Amino acid sequence: MANTYLSKTLGTPTNNKKWTFSAWVKRTHIESVTTIFSAGASNMDAMSFSAAGIFNFYVNAGNSGRFATTRLFRDSTAWYHVFVSVDTTQGTASDRMKLYINGVQETSFAVVSYPSQNYDTKINSSVIHTLGGYSESSSGEFWRGAMSHINFIDGTQYAVTDFGETDSTTGEWKIKTSPSVTYGNNGFFILKDGNTITDSSPNSNNFSLAGGTLTNTNDCPSNNFSTWNLHDRWGGATAGNTDFLVNGNTYFKTTPDSSKAVVRSSIGVSSGKYYCEFKTTEIYRTWIGILNREFFTSSTNNWWTTGLQSGFFWYGNGPSLYSGGSNSGTSNYGGYANNDIVMMALDMDNYGYYLGKNGSWLNSGDPTSGSSRTGSVTEETNFNTTTLSNYGEVFFMAGDSSAAGVAQVQANFGNGYFGTTAVTTNSGNGYAGADGKSTFNYQPPTGYSALSTKGLNL
Repeated sequence: MANTYLSKTLGTPTNNKKWTFSAWVKRTHIESVTTIFSAGASNMDAMSFSAAGIFNFYVNAGNSGRFATTRLFRDSTAWYHVFVSVDTTQGTASDRMKLYINGVQETSFAVVSYPSQNYDTKINSSVIHTLGGYSESSSGEFWRGAMSHINFIDGTQYAVTDFGETDSTTGEWKIKTSPSVTYGNNGFFILKDGNTITDSSPNSNNFSLAGGTLTNTNDCPSNNFSTWNLHDRWGGATAGNTDFLVNGNTYFKTTPDSSKAVVRSSIGVSSGKYYCEFKTTEIYRTWIGILNREFFTSSTNNWWTTGLQSGFFWYGNGPSLYSGGSNSGTSNYGGYANNDIVMMALDMDNYGYYLGKNGSWLNSGDPTSGSSRTGSVTEETNFNTTTLSNYGEVFFMAGDSSAAGVAQVQANFGNGYFGTTAVTTNSGNGYAGADGKSTFNYQPPTGYSALSTKGLNL
């Protein structure tokens, strides 16, 4: 949602002293203030995360009430459930505003004050309301990440358990996709299924796209997809660079400088079969491949020594295949060019790793060949099955290998996009992995799933 925001001027409320807000959000950018919801043209009511990870809720720009949490929320790979309920008619001040994150009520605040009894908030008044930025602002601390299942209730202070519940197996907080609530005059339910901003409540409180481009993604609260991990990176090219990961952290891009850089997928695997696709929009110094958890443990992080022994890297411009500290010594895979779509299949049950390009598996590779590993990188190079089995948990990676030029890789871990461009193959539907909830440009091999929570739990 970078520089993308939605807006609507609400009508006469049922009761603007009472309301409930519930939203699921994924913070893929954490190095600046990002706003979830706001109302009013000046001295606004607003909910946001600070660059440090503090959740802030301002009433009348903090002049009439405020929450600022002591707990920090800095995970760029997970979905958060943000729940705020307000009832200023309550006699007890602390009952007038309540905040829950992932089903847990926040009670420890660095700053806390409560509105006076019977205070009329701007949220749920007849003013402009904005999702993803400050109201009536074209440059106001936009939300950068994903949002889903946004419910607003006019006239009732609901419980957090009306919108989420604890999973009996995992103990994790999970979404209720169709809450049983009464919405009131100004209530709305948007971004329920995909990127529709048409109200899914009985009302017709549809929002408008006020700026930017709103894209759809398979990544959602009930199926968290891998991205490039903002917290799991190395290199000077990423230090202090807030934009080296964009488009929901699926697009890795560096700038011309004198530093190398590496970024890794947010999900690692030790068993199962997984498929992903990378579009290399600038190959000059781009590496793609896989890494183990040990890659970032070296004190020197030298690509050409310790680093190369902890991963397998395909350099398209060479072309070269590197592992174990040296060139792997085979030309059976060739290279790749700008805008090629590189296919990768990782079989951690049989320790096979396969490379493909633009719809064809290279070196006559057959990812469904099981223990024979026909055409697998682990059969054809010094990156062998012993190496892969010793890795334990394995991650997909992208890297910037040189001191000149740039590296750019758009990852499709099954979310259905390369950057902001949707997959259009198969009559616009793309192809699903074994998980059944992913969208790829090419058909994944039988039995291979997306790198997502559903894919991990087949």
